[in-house]
Amino acid sequence: MVDKKKKKSAPQTDETENVTSLEAEEKIEELNQEDESAVEDSTSSDDEQSEGEAHWYVIHCYSGYENKVRHNLEQRIETMGMKDMIFDVVIPTQEEIEVKDGKRRTVERHVFPGYVLVNMALTEESWYVVRNTPGVTGFVGMGNDPTALRAEEVSQILKRMEAEAPLVKVSFKVNERVRIVDGPFNDFRGTVAEIDVERTKVRVMVNFFGRETPVELDFLQVEKA
Repeated sequence: MVDKKKKKSAPQTDETENVTSLEAEEKIEELNQEDESAVEDSTSSDDEQSEGEAHWYVIHCYSGYENKVRHNLEQRIETMGMKDMIFDVVIPTQEEIEVKDGKRRTVERHVFPGYVLVNMALTEESWYVVRNTPGVTGFVGMGNDPTALRAEEVSQILKRMEAEAPLVKVSFKVNERVRIVDGPFNDFRGTVAEIDVERTKVRVMVNFFGRETPVELDFLQVEKA
């Protein structure tokens, strides 16, 4: 554990940083709940961390600056000779298929906007290098004590990043009015009755000859009315 008494030259953590720490912990907890095999016992997070032992920690930065922070930190690791103490810097991302204006494209979305993961051996020196990297606003933890992620949490995050099938993001919702832009019902308007994300299909209720008729369509065939 880092000796707090030696951190006179390091910026102190304020109340805002503690708030963001709670936000990060809530987001990671939500991720764990998605897997039924997630370990319920959280007491392992309180295990004593030996100096020199590698753990994953979370640092906070302004949303949208994650890549900049990773670049800055990787440069500092190189120039300050910290490769034997700071081993990896990861931005949790996931591929997502976005359907917009009748076009499908794959985008890379940040799983935890405003947060970056660092695998490091926590010492006074490594703490200072990471904490004072341009763009870093603090570690996730209480006060000046960074909290290491549990092995289960790291596993879930990496598993999500390595998922073979990207998520599908759509711009319409159930009960929302949409317009059909392709197929036999081109230019018809209707209401979304059901969305099947796994099959990338949507069921739309269309008024056909005075009767409400369900029509199953691909996401690409529909857009907001």
